Amino acid sequence: MLTLSNLSPHPGSRKQRKRVGRGPGSGHGKTAARGHKGQKARSGGGNKPGFEGGQMPLQRRLPKRGFTNIFKQEYAIVNVQDLERFEVGARVDRATLIAHGLVHKRDLLVKLLGKGELSKSLTVVVDKISDGARKKVEAASGTIEAKE
Repeated sequence: MLTLSNLSPHPGSRKQRKRVGRGPGSGHGKTAARGHKGQKARSGGGNKPGFEGGQMPLQRRLPKRGFTNIFKQEYAIVNVQDLERFEVGARVDRATLIAHGLVHKRDLLVKLLGKGELSKSLTVVVDKISDGARKKVEAASGTIEAKE
């Protein structure tokens, strides 16, 4: 019977790392597979990422433009037509939208836009809502709890 105490990986699926510098009998003794002298034979030797042999690196050759706004807030967009899948009187919040695959967990905020039509009365809880979406939800006798 297979239990946690006797689990083991399939034979050949795990390979032991090569241990270098362990004497002449190992086949990787003396210079420890680093060759003789040179930059790569030294401890800490080697080039940094992006080094192009002294040529001006790509990240310095390309022009820089604009800036990145660190306060930018990204919204997951949900349209009014997407709410048609919920039952009448349902409370549609972020958790419900995630459960139905309309919003992903990594999306921080939710905004409701007015594309499409809504025929059901729903309680909608979102972070932002457009004027068109607000009118359509209220026209379907729904309520809105926007955190704006």
